[in-house]
Order: sequence, then structure tokens, then C-alpha cells
Amino acid sequence: MDASALALSQIGLAGLAVMGQNLALNIAEKGFPISVYNRTSSKVDETVSRAQQEGGLPLAGHYSPRDFVLSIKRPRSIVILVKAGAPVDQTISALSQFMEPGDAIIDGGNEWYENTERRMEEADQRGLLYLGMGVSGGEEGARRGPSLMPGGSYQAYENVRDIVQKVAAQVDDGPCVTYVGPGGSGNFVKMVHNGIEYGDMQLISEAYDVLKTVGGLSNSELADIFSEWNRGELESFLIEITADIFKVKDDLAGEGELVDKILDKTGMKGTGKWTVQQAAELSIAAPTIAASLDCRYLSGLKEERENASRVLEDAGIGRPGEVLLGRSVDKKRLIDDVRQALYASKICSYAQGMNLLRAKSVEKAWDLNLGELARIWKGGCIIRAVFLDRIKKAYERNRELPNLVVDPEFAREMVQRQAAWRRVVGLAIEAGISTPGMCASLAYFDTYRRARLPANLVQAQRDLFGAHTYERVDRSGSFHTEWTKIARQSKPGKSFGSCLS
Repeated sequence: MDASALALSQIGLAGLAVMGQNLALNIAEKGFPISVYNRTSSKVDETVSRAQQEGGLPLAGHYSPRDFVLSIKRPRSIVILVKAGAPVDQTISALSQFMEPGDAIIDGGNEWYENTERRMEEADQRGLLYLGMGVSGGEEGARRGPSLMPGGSYQAYENVRDIVQKVAAQVDDGPCVTYVGPGGSGNFVKMVHNGIEYGDMQLISEAYDVLKTVGGLSNSELADIFSEWNRGELESFLIEITADIFKVKDDLAGEGELVDKILDKTGMKGTGKWTVQQAAELSIAAPTIAASLDCRYLSGLKEERENASRVLEDAGIGRPGEVLLGRSVDKKRLIDDVRQALYASKICSYAQGMNLLRAKSVEKAWDLNLGELARIWKGGCIIRAVFLDRIKKAYERNRELPNLVVDPEFAREMVQRQAAWRRVVGLAIEAGISTPGMCASLAYFDTYRRARLPANLVQAQRDLFGAHTYERVDRSGSFHTEWTKIARQSKPGKSFGSCLS
């Protein structure tokens, strides 16, 4: 009898690092028999052992690509969770030689969307289906319920719909998974999710810095403040875990909190950089996300920053916050102002991410449903937040909404919070405390809301040195002026420019 006729598993998963192991156990716990495989056999043993320890979950380990593939019922669906890039291609090569037309490959890594589209074409040539599926939620999310963003072959999605809907995080309006769209849309959406995440984390760190440096708040007080914020409009996963971080004592040093002993150098894996690059290519302003990326770069210059601190202090600049010494600070008002500034800044960051998704959707004809994407981010993922439900409703009210800040509800909230927002940013600037994310969000808001910008002068400059032409507000057509020649005439005269169209 053909070995595949004896197949018992409904799905397979290859790649048993932390995310792979936990997602496999999640699938098995939901009642779906699963086969697992890893090039390193010890990882297979470890995963099987965990399945047994957790109540004998229906999980079977395999030690060769052939045995692994043939253990799965047809049409086969195989999730790959390995490092993006060449390891994905290598894994596909090892597995696909045993797969048959109609079988599906599902890449659950943080992959560049164009790589996914290339692999889709290669898979199609062999009769295989392909999905690029963003997975968010970290280790805990993978085990208990992540947010899943599958894009690519709709048939491949249909083949695993029942599984992913039960495995995903569950919220009041359904599972945190949806068919995102064709091509590499699933990976692109996950990439932008991570870009928003960069902005979110940066803004929270700035709120912490202002409260600690200006307000002089202790870690214990900060833990209480963030816990309180997590019961209101800022309720979110990142606010919740931030409150927990401030409570953890430093066991190694024996005193104080661990957060104060952590080196101030931030790591990154590339998705934030991709987001900013795509924003630039699509001419979409994403200053909050870009500022968060710049801060990660600057954080890596630890020795340079320490030297700059010494040099500039010797030159008389003073330490951050020193200018405010001796001035009484109304802590209660500061805390409330920072809360409002953080909320308004976060809305701008999410708006930038959503606008990037819309622009890419138009370019690639993906027809992304922004409201549905906000819905599947309500649970399981890193940026899950209570106001995502309100973002979902904003796009339900107007699917063509050009920007979240002009949704009537969000517009009112931004206006209500702008005074506090400006106080926080102004205070931070005066104190010499960098708040690039909040400043970028505020500048984005103030630029977007102005009917007229000083870009008229920039256009005049471009026309002067490069004859790039300009348009006028009072008549149609493109114009060019001999600016320098006219400006330096002994008897200046009038010039309306020459119409070029």
C-alpha cells in the first residue's frame, strides 16, 4: 500500500524553533493531528516530549523529509517556520520533491513579500499552492492564539481555514485571522504590523522617559501608572507588559529593578527598515515609524553617545532635565498630559501604517480590507489594543477613509488631546529630552491639517536652480520663471512667469 494512504496527520509543520514548537502544540491542542519535522533531530524529540507532557497531544515527530511529507493527508498543507531568506528556499527544496500537485506550502516567517511572490510562481510551476502567512504574538501568542495574516493562494487558505480559525486568537467578533489577499499581501501586512509595532514601542519608551526624567517617578510608581492606563483607552498588550517590566527586581545585583540594568542598545530584525523603505518608495509619509527606526540606529552608538554626553556637558549644555531643576512639577497633570500625548501619537502611527497598506494595495490590486485587518489585530498580536476596534469601525463607516485623523470620532479626540500633547513635547524639548516619536507624530498631525504649507517656497527654489517648473493657485498650467535674472535687475519689474502648457 502507498505510504501516503496511511497518513494520519491533517497538517505538517517544519521548523521547530520557539515559534514553530509552540504553534505546532497549539494546532495539536485544538484537536488537529499534526506531523512535525526539523533538520536537527533533537528539536523533533523535544517537541514530541512536550506534546506528551501536555496531555498526549496528537503530534507525531518525523526525522526525514520523505517520511514527514508522506505522513500528512492529501491535499497536504505544510507550514514552514524557519529563518527568512535562503533557509526557506532550502526547506522548500527538501520537502517539495515529495509533495504532489494540489499540496500547499505555508511560509509563516517574516519574509520579504517579493520573495513570497517568487516562490508562489515556482510552486505553481510544480502544481503546488503557496501562502505567505504573517504570524504575530511571539512565543505566547503562537502557543495560546496568534494573529494570523495569510495571503496568496485562496485555495491553500480554504484547505486550512478550519485549522487556522481555531488556532488563532479569539475576540468578540471572531478569530484573529482572515484571508488577506493575493500575492505577497500576507507578508506585506505583517511587515507593516511590525513597523507600527516599532512606533508603538518607541512612543511608550518616550512616555517612560518623560515621566522618569521630568516627573522623577520611581519604577514602582511607573508600574502603577501603566497598570492604570491599561484599564482605559490605552489598554493594549504593550502597555500591559510595560507595567509588568517595572515590577521585576534585579536578582543578580540584589537591589533595584532589572529595567535599570539593561543596556540601552536596541536590536532589530529588518521589518521596521523594510516598512520605512516601502513608505519612501510609495511616497507615503511615515515619520513616527521612521523616527523609531532612527532611534534604534542611534541606540547602537552607545560609546559615541557616552562620549558626546561628556563633551557636550563639558561645553556647558547640562544634563537632560537639569534645566527644570528647582521648578515644581505637577506630577498628576504631567501623568495625564503624557497619557493624552501617548494616545494621540499612537493614532498617528497607526494612521501611517494603514495609509501604507492602502497605497500598496492600490499598486498591487490586492483590495485589502483595512477594517478587517484592524479586527484581526485586536487579539493575539503584539500591537493588539482596545482602540483597534474603533479603527475597524472607522473603516467600516468609510472604507475610503483617507486618514484616521479625519474620521469624525478620532478627529474630536485628537483635537481634545492636542493641548496636552503640545505641553509634553514642549516640556521635553525644553528639558533636552528627546521625544522623536511624539514630535514626529505631532508634526505629522500639524502638517496634515494645514490647508497651505510652505512648500510653495520649496517649489520656487526647485524652479530657480533646476527649472523644475511650478503650478499656480490662481490659474492652470505649469510655469517657469527666471528668478535670479529678475531678482537682480536694477529696476525690478513684475513677473507672472511663463506658462509651459
